[in-house]
Amino acid sequence: MNIKETNLQGCFIVQPDVYKDNRGCFYESFNKLKLEEKLGYQINFVQDNCSVSKKGVLRGLHFQEGSFSQAKLIKVINGKVVDIVVDLRKKSPTFGQHIKVELSGEDSKMLFVPKGMAHGFLTLTDDVFFSYKCDNYYNKESERGIIFNDSDLKIEWGYSDIDLILSEKDLALPTFNSMF
Repeated sequence: MNIKETNLQGCFIVQPDVYKDNRGCFYESFNKLKLEEKLGYQINFVQDNCSVSKKGVLRGLHFQEGSFSQAKLIKVINGKVVDIVVDLRKKSPTFGQHIKVELSGEDSKMLFVPKGMAHGFLTLTDDVFFSYKCDNYYNKESERGIIFNDSDLKIEWGYSDIDLILSEKDLALPTFNSMF
């Protein structure tokens, strides 16, 4: 398993060793000891979430704040997505910056997102099965978000806004500057 930090401090790409043969493949999708060694702290995942989406669905940018903030280990089991992470940690040197990572069921690459980040993804194929572990339970009152097309964040999703499929809730999210 190869774990490499991204440009956002504490945010890691996790690439498992995939063993393929004539039967299919096998890989270790999570190893607590290896991840904690790279993170430098303990992580205790308590909740797994899954979504299934058709092509063109954009979910995000979401986060939970305060004592319900969540770290996440994200993977795509089927299909392909563009995954976006925005640093919301005010004391971070990369505050307000984002990374863009392509995840797919074919390459088995995962993304570890630490607490204090907003997260969203856009499905590039039909029948995307998206899965992630959280180190804290969902709390509706702590749920927050930032509008996907925020002009200050300058995120290039790679799709025209009119071709995207978003929930009414995600279309009504505030801007980055109105929150910070």
